[in-house]
Amino acid sequence: MSTSPTGTDPAPASAGTTQMAELAPDESPYFNRELSWLQFNQRVLAEACNEAYPLLERLRFLSISGSNLDEFMMIRVAGLVGQVQRGLDTPSIDGRSPSQQLGAIREKLAELSAMQQSIWRSLRAGLAGADIHVADEERVSPEAHKWLKRYFLNEILPIITPQALDPAHPFPFVQNEGLGLLFTLTRNATGEQLIEMVLIPSALPRFVRVPDEVTGANGALYISIARLIQRYAGELFPGFTVQGDGLFRVLRDSDIEIAEEAEDLVRTFRSAIQRRRRGQVIQLEIDEDFDPAAEALLLDQLGINEAALIKTDGMIGVDGLAEIVREDRPDLKFDAYSPRFPERIREHDGDAFSAIREKDIIVHHPYESFEVVVDFIRQAAADPDVVAIKQTLYRAGSQSAVINALIEAAEAGKSVTAVVELKARFDEEQNLQWAGKLERAGVQVIYGFTDWKTHAKVAMVVRREGDSFRTYCHLGTGNYHPVTARVYTDLSFFTADPKLGRDVAKMFNFVTGYVEPHALERMHIAPIDLREEIYTRIDTEIANAQAGKPAAIWLKCNQLTDEGVIDRLYAASNAGVQVELVVRGICCLRPGIAGLSENIRVKSVIGRFLEHSRIYAFANGHPLPSAHAAVFIASADMMSRNLDRRVETLIPILNRTVHDQVLQQVLLANMLDSEQSWWLHPDGSYTRVEVEPGVRPFNCHRYFMTNPSLSGRGGALEAGAVPKLSLRRGAAA
Repeated sequence: MSTSPTGTDPAPASAGTTQMAELAPDESPYFNRELSWLQFNQRVLAEACNEAYPLLERLRFLSISGSNLDEFMMIRVAGLVGQVQRGLDTPSIDGRSPSQQLGAIREKLAELSAMQQSIWRSLRAGLAGADIHVADEERVSPEAHKWLKRYFLNEILPIITPQALDPAHPFPFVQNEGLGLLFTLTRNATGEQLIEMVLIPSALPRFVRVPDEVTGANGALYISIARLIQRYAGELFPGFTVQGDGLFRVLRDSDIEIAEEAEDLVRTFRSAIQRRRRGQVIQLEIDEDFDPAAEALLLDQLGINEAALIKTDGMIGVDGLAEIVREDRPDLKFDAYSPRFPERIREHDGDAFSAIREKDIIVHHPYESFEVVVDFIRQAAADPDVVAIKQTLYRAGSQSAVINALIEAAEAGKSVTAVVELKARFDEEQNLQWAGKLERAGVQVIYGFTDWKTHAKVAMVVRREGDSFRTYCHLGTGNYHPVTARVYTDLSFFTADPKLGRDVAKMFNFVTGYVEPHALERMHIAPIDLREEIYTRIDTEIANAQAGKPAAIWLKCNQLTDEGVIDRLYAASNAGVQVELVVRGICCLRPGIAGLSENIRVKSVIGRFLEHSRIYAFANGHPLPSAHAAVFIASADMMSRNLDRRVETLIPILNRTVHDQVLQQVLLANMLDSEQSWWLHPDGSYTRVEVEPGVRPFNCHRYFMTNPSLSGRGGALEAGAVPKLSLRRGAAA
């Protein structure tokens, strides 16, 4: 392989990927899903140690690792705890019982927690060297002390409420992700001892920043809200002596289960969201030097055992560090990046329909602007010839231009249908609000299936042109979310292909009216036939390999956990098919096992942007990459839930330019990346891809930031202004 337009060679596969491992008789051919996810989060955490990144970006990765772990506890671990409590012994893909998985998870969690605290101490020292100080237990200047005390008395004291813990005062409810402080006090007048709890309202910031005019030339000064309350506890408890204090944080079961027979989804979800806030406690995190008596009280009142307790000698609630990341220090962040607007559309004076009518176009986010998607809906809303708009909405964000465009379309008299997915985890409440706003504007809101999520990212616009109608479609790999579109790498495919238009119409009829689609012409839909199409394509590669033809599979996805797909890939490997997988997160497939997967390599790309696009490519009897390859983009990962319990789309890429862009630009660049990539080894460990001395490293994100896309280049493409990547024959592919 060559890594860049200059034709330099990348490092060969690492030793762990070329040495074949044998599978022991008692070993599973699959990795455990939960432990694989923890490996992914460890790779995210490793980016916080990446000295090539600016300091605040490293802090951002540390914060993300904390947020990821919280969600993992609230959903995945909570599910396993529930199985154990109900006496369920359903084994995981690798044969472990729920209790065995919990034991392995807690061991790994302790390791990750210790890593987080070690990294935080290092980053905190680095921040201090860059004049960003986090005071906490440290002394502050007299001026800062005066300001902090005044801030506490005026802004914090009126909001917080101390509560005595005794028979007259029942133990208060601690909400999910709730922070609280316990104080052990002695009344000065009588010597009486008591314990007081102060719950920290979620409306308060996690960190308080002292104004620059107070700190002067000493740089930015932050103090966590918990340490601020501890610092001035004497003002909260006059007449008492504080003998000890401790911070704690609670995580609760946050999964929502909806019965299939639910008659009113909206009412059911509103009730379920309320229940989630009061879910079972899954984890209690406390200061390492927490008062033993207060610790025992918490464990007893929250109804948990030692297994759910984590003691920390540093930062509690690492996700809260995101507030410090917002510090206005461009010198400590990645250089600002402004997405390009596709020249193809500019050449049509911004008219999206004219550009799409000319030929298919694909937009690569975040390198190309999400405004293209918004403009597509806005133009449809304003166009008097547009008669109907239909769109799926899984996650749209809190400030959604797409939602507003749909409202404008409905108010302009268009027929507008929105499929709003209520089961989008942690966005249920937001989606309920959007659904209400859309309905009030006259949009026909559909909630889809009770037991399946509508995860497909699809919009269709029906436009009157002459004596007939033309359907324009947007089919994406990512959500209609303006914020994540700036950091997630996704593909937006625009087409006026009549066959795809008819397929998309059938998909909407399936979701809105339960009319199962028949005779699809281009698109494949889960749970109807998407799995079967993937199987067929893999089986074709197996048959080609057995016939002596070139056979290869390149897949890029976020997760690979489905046993059926993994087994098909194992069969392909045994038939001699060369399989290259780029799997960002969970991967249950074990590569590099003799007699099982010796022709499979797996890598994960973790970098400035979150790899989110799903691309599936099959050699189709010709060496990859080639114009003959069968190339698809999808909303679906290779997980059982995506293939069997969600409405998903798999879209063939047939336009020559778009085909070249997706295969030989986007997918190939991810495979060639050597700066942000990790190899998965047969034992489940990951190591960074190593570049040989003298070989130029390749960063796929940098390549996309500095090179225009093929289908978006417009007329300038003829000048050869887009450097192409190349694959050297004979290299592992």
